[in-house]
Amino acid sequence: MKIYDVSMPITEEMPVYKNKETKKPSIRVVQDFDTATARESRIEMDVHCGTHVDSPLHMLPEGGTMSTIPIERLVGQCRVLDLTDVKESITRADLEKHEIKEGEFLLFKTRNSWEDVFDFEFVFLAEDGAKYLIEKGVRGVGTDALGIERAQPGHPTHKSLFRADILIMEGLRLKEVPAGTYFMVAAPIKLVHTEAAPARVLLFEGIGA
Repeated sequence: MKIYDVSMPITEEMPVYKNKETKKPSIRVVQDFDTATARESRIEMDVHCGTHVDSPLHMLPEGGTMSTIPIERLVGQCRVLDLTDVKESITRADLEKHEIKEGEFLLFKTRNSWEDVFDFEFVFLAEDGAKYLIEKGVRGVGTDALGIERAQPGHPTHKSLFRADILIMEGLRLKEVPAGTYFMVAAPIKLVHTEAAPARVLLFEGIGA
């Protein structure tokens, strides 16, 4: 059985959204063997850093926090779609080619997965693509960009997906993952009152396909 770890490594040099210094993690050793009998480190990071799950509160004032997302919704069958030919945004026309079914959790593999630095022109999910996913009744969507949309006034992609109770996962690394069906375990840090949480995401080949 092959397991794909599709999570971004957390380092102080990792790419962050729009290269904002305030979003970069800070990792420091607070005690070491020269002064203590054990080594301990401390990290400060944005909850949207790297691979993470958004909760509706991220964009909707009335939306729920991470505590409103049952872990069961992040564990189960998913499908990786090969969208590496998309240049700008993932549209309805791009998605219609993939025979999307109700209840699917879809992961978008695009050229973003080959980028090791933040690309201001990253491939994103267009508003009409989001509306199509809502029509199809998917349960969740994951992208290999640090944002599921860009330069869309009012954040319509986020908001429409959240209002349709569709989960959003960002910052996946899918370069090595062939298109197809996998068993996914996406485990956000158990933060309670936040609008997002970093996650470790694993894809298991040959289970539940």
